[in-house]
Amino acid sequence: MTTYLLAGGGTAGHVNPLLAVADALRERDPDAEILVLGTREGLEARLVPERGYELVFVDKVPFPRRPNRAAAAFPARFRTAIGQVRDHIAARGVDVVVGFGGYASAPAYVAARRADVPYVVHEANARPGLANVLGARSAAGIGVAFEGTPLKRSRVVGMPLRREIVDLDRSALRTEAAAHFGLDPARPVLLVFGGSLGAQRLNEAFGQGFGAAWRDVVDAGWQLVHVTGERSELADPRAPGYAVRRYVDRMDLAFALADLIVSRAGAATVSEISALGIPAVYVPYAVGNGEQALNAASAVRAGAAILLPDAEFTGDRVRSDVLPLLADDAKRAAMTQAAASVGTRHGTENVVTLIDEALGR
Repeated sequence: MTTYLLAGGGTAGHVNPLLAVADALRERDPDAEILVLGTREGLEARLVPERGYELVFVDKVPFPRRPNRAAAAFPARFRTAIGQVRDHIAARGVDVVVGFGGYASAPAYVAARRADVPYVVHEANARPGLANVLGARSAAGIGVAFEGTPLKRSRVVGMPLRREIVDLDRSALRTEAAAHFGLDPARPVLLVFGGSLGAQRLNEAFGQGFGAAWRDVVDAGWQLVHVTGERSELADPRAPGYAVRRYVDRMDLAFALADLIVSRAGAATVSEISALGIPAVYVPYAVGNGEQALNAASAVRAGAAILLPDAEFTGDRVRSDVLPLLADDAKRAAMTQAAASVGTRHGTENVVTLIDEALGR
């Protein structure tokens, strides 16, 4: 029996690919022992037990960004975290460690190396996090979601995706999806969303004020599904062809209906859209270290998407850059074909292959 320790968490961007790989390992070998290493504070503390996996804990020890009291305490706290992971490895007879970034991964990599246990790194973002940069130095295998990710010896494996995305038959679900949103399956649909909390810039451009562009989309003969985010107070005009939702728990139906997407460019979002072959307009979130623009870069280079700066994204920019796409069937068809060159539904299987190689299989 093989014992796997999957390390990662904090955000959905780390937890969801971890769970996709865990599910694949369990499906292939129901007798395998699959442990997940995480912190008590992260999203994994809820999602992992809900999925039926055992969660073992490590202290959350953020890397210090500036010289202060926390930085002075970091070496001792990090050594403690490494010791916690080594205890888990020894007590459970772990055969391989797989890290997906986040607070749990850094001590897991060091502990695995010291225990002479092979480990694999998966990096979801085009700009790798510090934990994975350090872990990649001695990893048995390194997989990245996007071409051009600066990790030496890495292999482009794609993103481990949710099963409902991997198995999605968009054509077969289109009629059901249209009924779900109260739209006409025979008319094209623009899907706009900014994540679970929404994106104010997208909401303002499409749905607020005198210059809101939703009217232009509908007047162009298209329909619009606008997912505004749970915290949004955007008013729903209840206009025919314009479906406003604060939250959608069946994104598979939204994707099944979409002929074009306008969205942020998180790693999972870009990976799912590319895997499904949907043309996209990405408006990267401007806060952070610029990783969202980098996530979209390979799709933009391939011609599967266009990128518009957040600061310039207004109703007028929708009219000048997005509306012409709605009228250009040939352009959208070329973008759909290009998405096949950058997207994959086999990210989970590719990561499992890396794990098998690390185990010498």
